[in-house]
Amino acid sequence: MSVSTRILVGVSPLSWTNDVLADLGGDIPLETCLEEAAAAGYEGIELGRKFPGTINTLQPILSNAKLKLASGWFNGFLAEHSVEEELEAVHNHALLLKSLGAKVMVYGECGVMPGNSPLDEPLSLSPALGSINLEQYAQKVNSLAASLLKTYGLRLAYHHHLMMIVETNDELKAFLEATDDVVGIVLDCGHATTAGIDISWVLENYGNRVAHIHMKDVRGNVLNNVINNDWSFNNAVRNGLFTIPGDGIVDYTPVINFLKQSNYSGWIIIEAEQDPVKAPPLETVKKARAWVKNEIGI
Repeated sequence: MSVSTRILVGVSPLSWTNDVLADLGGDIPLETCLEEAAAAGYEGIELGRKFPGTINTLQPILSNAKLKLASGWFNGFLAEHSVEEELEAVHNHALLLKSLGAKVMVYGECGVMPGNSPLDEPLSLSPALGSINLEQYAQKVNSLAASLLKTYGLRLAYHHHLMMIVETNDELKAFLEATDDVVGIVLDCGHATTAGIDISWVLENYGNRVAHIHMKDVRGNVLNNVINNDWSFNNAVRNGLFTIPGDGIVDYTPVINFLKQSNYSGWIIIEAEQDPVKAPPLETVKKARAWVKNEIGI
């Protein structure tokens, strides 16, 4: 199959409205986000905090915008909860994704994170994977992934993420080795580069586990400040750590080769968490869409 028949190109609403920092894009209506996403040439979009959470309400909104639902993030707590508790908590979200045609669910492990507002804590306080029993945790993730696939037809796409227990290269490697193939991952190029993950190694050894791809870039000068001053994740975002692909220090060569040469079938999502005042959304996501067309041919 050709790249254009295997891969769909979507965008995250984070270019318009930040999910955590309420002031970033708080005044931009959802309708503006969807209209501009479609106008920029994207086929789909992920969920964001301004999206209605009911099928009957969201379906016509997406249909009117001529956009597909690519996926949606779920705040997971398997590090602290049982599989049964997690399945109960995820039901409505998973049903929404399934009903609107999504095939993957992005899972972010929010358990054992520090403080009442973890993303405002210094990145040095990120919880270590070694602080939990990995074997037990992996079995829970395996069970959750199998249940999501059986019940909702959704592949779990586990998100390695700054300030979460799977963050670094060693942690991602250990997690992948401990879990079964039913557990997919989100390859997030920005988080990977910031945390020192070897993207080439992941794709060469676990390309079959990549279920979803977030394409964002990292500004090297900001990353230096993040590291040298031990900034928080939110402070890093406010100061422009992330940008669109092709605009930073991420080496996209292995990702582009993987997309062209592998059997990967699914979404690539432009996801640049930026202040929309500093990075006007329509202009920014149009530039990113042109980069995808030029570099990948879709």
